[in-house]
Amino acid sequence: MSGTEDHKRAVRHELLHARTALTPDQVSRAASVLTEHALGLTELADARTVAGYVSMGGEPGTGPLLDALRARGVRVLLPVLLPDNDLDWGEYAGQEALTPAKYGLLEPAGPRLGTSAIVAADAVLLPGVAVDVRGVRLGRGGGSYDRVLERLTESGAEPALAVLLYDHEVVAHVPAEAHDRPVHAAVTPSGVHRFAGRG
Repeated sequence: MSGTEDHKRAVRHELLHARTALTPDQVSRAASVLTEHALGLTELADARTVAGYVSMGGEPGTGPLLDALRARGVRVLLPVLLPDNDLDWGEYAGQEALTPAKYGLLEPAGPRLGTSAIVAADAVLLPGVAVDVRGVRLGRGGGSYDRVLERLTESGAEPALAVLLYDHEVVAHVPAEAHDRPVHAAVTPSGVHRFAGRG
């Protein structure tokens, strides 16, 4: 394992541990405020299709945001984890249409749209553990979203990329590798952080 991978693992461990200290009430309040900020993103104002995800555990809650986007008439795509850790996609049809999957995930119960469905998204909301001032995002380490971002690049698609985090997870520096693609913005309970150095 490379030094960068070791550094990523250490940072990831520290930040995920901090999430375990959050109470359910703190997570719920953060989700509500984060939803307000995310809905104010100019990148989402005219979006017809948004790729999101169902939060789990201590992640910043996405449920209210998914419902609000759907209520706006936005087509919301949600990931379906494949055996090789790549992501297929399905359309969000409400909380009642989510089904339990492995690793405690919730996935859309409807038809699978294929891994390339992501290229139709006008904006992609990404999970993460941290982001730095350059817009470099640190994920959980499974590589699923690295594949998604690579697929977007290869297709020529250029959706807005935003990561949903807690305030303390916007940090000065995240260890980066050549394949890491910066995001446009991070949405936290305190507001929206934009990354001028992106690209």
